Amino acid sequence: MALFFWGTIFFFILFPASGLLFSAWLITTKRIFLKILMGFWIVILGLICSVIALAWFNSKTVLEKEDYYGQYVINRDYFCGPQADWQYNNFRFEIKKNDSIYFYITDKEKIFKTYKGTITTTKYYGSERLIINMEQPAHHIITSNPTTYRNAWSFYLVFCSPKFNNVYFKKGQWKPLDK
Repeated sequence: MALFFWGTIFFFILFPASGLLFSAWLITTKRIFLKILMGFWIVILGLICSVIALAWFNSKTVLEKEDYYGQYVINRDYFCGPQADWQYNNFRFEIKKNDSIYFYITDKEKIFKTYKGTITTTKYYGSERLIINMEQPAHHIITSNPTTYRNAWSFYLVFCSPKFNNVYFKKGQWKPLDK
């Protein structure tokens, strides 16, 4: 529908206006008509390039399986305070290139317990979705597959925990919190 709209604009407004300006220049040989025509098309092409660039900059990241590999920490950007800090210091996980996942129960830098599993992805949508298969019994945070939320340049994972509700993870290395 949008293509039809813009095609109509070009065909019935922009091209006839350009033809009139070009004809006026041919008949009168006054350079002002040629300058107006050139300025007119520079503005139109500039607007088209701006729209294409904005669409590209604002498009969501398309994820592939390899994008999920790495370390994940609690995303404290959504919720702050003592509860988020506690989760950050007690939960993190890592997805390795051999498609294994390791979910860590920690006390800051010290790892107390590791839950192991494997990952696969599915591509029902334009972007691949993460599927985790954990050895049982699994920790309550990772009993279900995460929902992937994509931004223009990044993504984050949300696990639905029966005890904590939504738990947000982002890609990143664990670092001690500054207090």
